[in-house]
Amino acid sequence: MVYGYDAMLPMELTVMSSRRLYQSKLSTDDYFDKMVIDSLDLDEERLSALDHLEAQKRRIERAYNKRVKPKSFTIGDMVWKAILSIGHKDKRLGKWSPNWEGLFIMTAKLTGGAYNLENIDGEEHDRAINAQFLKKYVPSCWENIDRRLFGADEE
Repeated sequence: MVYGYDAMLPMELTVMSSRRLYQSKLSTDDYFDKMVIDSLDLDEERLSALDHLEAQKRRIERAYNKRVKPKSFTIGDMVWKAILSIGHKDKRLGKWSPNWEGLFIMTAKLTGGAYNLENIDGEEHDRAINAQFLKKYVPSCWENIDRRLFGADEE
């Protein structure tokens, strides 16, 4: 309870207990040796507690990393970018405002999973964006049908 030692009750100070009797019979050298051994044991306990803590953190890290799906893109991929800040969402649409904007093209891969983007018109995006805020663009079969139905191919 108190640095690895049992607490001494005030009653043990007035009445000579067996523990106090044993302690008073020790010479100063023996008492010093006993205290040094106890402090070494305490260091070993602290090191074992630290090892246990590190092992526990590794287990938690493995459990977390099982669910993480790393994203990687190549230069030239088309992606959507997440709309992050609150000020950019359309307040008129409320919760139905879009969560993704784009299409953007990857221009460069930076360290730490960040990418430089440019839009379809060739304008460079002002900041690099982390891969967790990007989603790969997959063209759907409906885009071709919409173009044929609404006459986008006639232009």
